[in-house]
Amino acid sequence: MFLKKATDLPYRPERIISLVPSQTELLHYLQLDNKVVGMTKFCVHPKEWFDTKIKIGGTKAIDIEKITELNPDLIIANKEENVKEQIETLARQFPIWLTDVNNFEDAIQMINDIGVLTDSTEQADHLNKKIIHSFSNLNEGHTSQKRAVYLIWKNPYMTIGGDTFINDMLSKSGFFNVFQHRNRYPEISLQEIIDSNCDVVFLSSEPYPFQKKHIAELQLALPDKIIKLADGEMFSWYGSRLIKTAEYLKNLSESFFEQM
Repeated sequence: MFLKKATDLPYRPERIISLVPSQTELLHYLQLDNKVVGMTKFCVHPKEWFDTKIKIGGTKAIDIEKITELNPDLIIANKEENVKEQIETLARQFPIWLTDVNNFEDAIQMINDIGVLTDSTEQADHLNKKIIHSFSNLNEGHTSQKRAVYLIWKNPYMTIGGDTFINDMLSKSGFFNVFQHRNRYPEISLQEIIDSNCDVVFLSSEPYPFQKKHIAELQLALPDKIIKLADGEMFSWYGSRLIKTAEYLKNLSESFFEQM
């Protein structure tokens, strides 16, 4: 069944499976080591869990048979990261908490909800206070946003629309997403990037692993633009990683304005 409210679970879960890397990291922060029994192969943080916890496939290709064997009493999934049909199949047997995080406020609410679900409200509330404080003065000193393209894929190039969590992180760090009028993760051409009149192009480390060599390739077509590598986890992981995100975004923004 799909839980509609975090208070709908009538018991404290003892066997949790996480299908979302950033939320797996959150569960570790909430000190739920003895309760998390399974996670995806992409849940690389924390390393000690990655080395010891049972893997139940990838975010887009979960092993339903293995999950059934683990007999969870709570599965935490995400509307964007997981496949709808697979989650609906699991919901016939197990309680599902389906998150949908598209901005900073959604992330804060998600952390609060998972705190309620896992009987970790005190830890979740403390975490949220730290995150909100760290973001409160993130963009001080920058009165105008610089135009940015944020690439998540190559061949074809793909970027981020205005209805994404990454877009909100860009905005909070002082950048205007030139493709914010598009939805989700649209394909774009090199010519569209050239015509966008952007100030900077960010190359994300995930899901496509952009590297320094890709900067050189794009610089040929965009000789007068700043092209920088971006830590995809810092821009798109919306759990406990957020306690580190504000400082990362602040440093990234300051390094950009120093180059201008």
